[in-house]
Amino acid sequence: MKPQSEILIVGGGVAGLSLAASLGKTLGKRRKARITLIDKSFSHVWKPMLHCFAAGTVANENDRISFITQASEHHFEFWPGEVVSIDRENRQVVLSPFHATDGSLVLESRTIQYDTIILAIGSCANDFGTPGVKEHCLCIDNLVEANVFNEKFRMELMRAFAHGSELDIAIVGGGATGTQLAAELHKALDIVDPYSLHAFGKTPPKLRVTLLQSGPRILPAFPESVSLAAQQELERIGVTVRTSARVAAADAEGFILKDGTHIPAKLRVWAAGVKAPEVTQTYGNLSLNPTGQILTHSNLCSIDDDRIFAVGDCSFIKDDPLPATAQVARQQALHLARHLPAFIERGVKVPGCVFKNKGAIVALGKYNGWAALPGGTVWGGGFFHGFSARMAHLFIYRRHQIELFGFYRGLISLYSDWIETFVRPSVRLD
Repeated sequence: MKPQSEILIVGGGVAGLSLAASLGKTLGKRRKARITLIDKSFSHVWKPMLHCFAAGTVANENDRISFITQASEHHFEFWPGEVVSIDRENRQVVLSPFHATDGSLVLESRTIQYDTIILAIGSCANDFGTPGVKEHCLCIDNLVEANVFNEKFRMELMRAFAHGSELDIAIVGGGATGTQLAAELHKALDIVDPYSLHAFGKTPPKLRVTLLQSGPRILPAFPESVSLAAQQELERIGVTVRTSARVAAADAEGFILKDGTHIPAKLRVWAAGVKAPEVTQTYGNLSLNPTGQILTHSNLCSIDDDRIFAVGDCSFIKDDPLPATAQVARQQALHLARHLPAFIERGVKVPGCVFKNKGAIVALGKYNGWAALPGGTVWGGGFFHGFSARMAHLFIYRRHQIELFGFYRGLISLYSDWIETFVRPSVRLD
């Protein structure tokens, strides 16, 4: 029997993969619909962990979740590729050709029909047109970029070892990604210390990390007390924090600030701003906001087409904008998972999604962490160096894994990660 409806989910991030698995259980298993997930890669990683992959303090081989495995276990299909255009009139999408890592063509451009499409393609850093950023800076918006940074970081460390020089790294953006990356890089070097003494006969080179924030304080989404405490903690471990530092340009040697100051940096990271991937501009003339996010109603349906939904960082609720966070994406995915079956089967309109803010957590490596809860309550820091907040951050990550793997497989994954701590170094060395 042919499925009654074709549902496409574009993007396998926090929202996309969770939604595909949920709809697979409710509609795919009963053959009420064929659910197809499309993503440029073959595996999912939790985006709030990308700074750990970039620093090498997490072995991403263990933390990647295979789309093919998830598809086979949750009654949906998966195809690699990127949706480069949407034909709204004929309800079909065009996928770009798919190439192997060596550049050889694997799949030609393809066309796929849909009845309902959910766009969950996430976001990327916004360089605001700053000269030199695209040519001279690295981003860590996805696993590929995180791995590229990690490779360069390890090679520059090796060069600094050999020459007895310092390694300068500058990070633009004092939000959660930038601050956590700055701390994680110092954590990586602390872990490397005992290995380097035996392998190279010398201590690690001095790491000089500069964090540049255009606003008056880092972590602007958190209470001011957290911003101040986080800056003090970063400075304590050796990070130079510069607030009200607007970047005018980037070059091969570092960053140039508006006041003419040059910040030298061998590695330059851009972690400021949020915008949707530029490909949204080819999505059937859908209405977008200035940063390319798709304008939606409160029920996450595009304001232009009731068969197109957008969730997570690539969407922008016109009358009630929400921050681009994993928490928002997860709640939106759960909302659609709950209400899309009635829309698909009986044409019942999806109700508005009400976001419930459960707070935010920032974990500065092994050094400290804070959680800001609704109502202004803050906990973390103090004598235990933010242990409770850092454990909460880890708990959220493990909960995400359990939701995708299932309870028992999620626990096995946790156990296997723990076992590996006894046989593998806790930082990527090669």
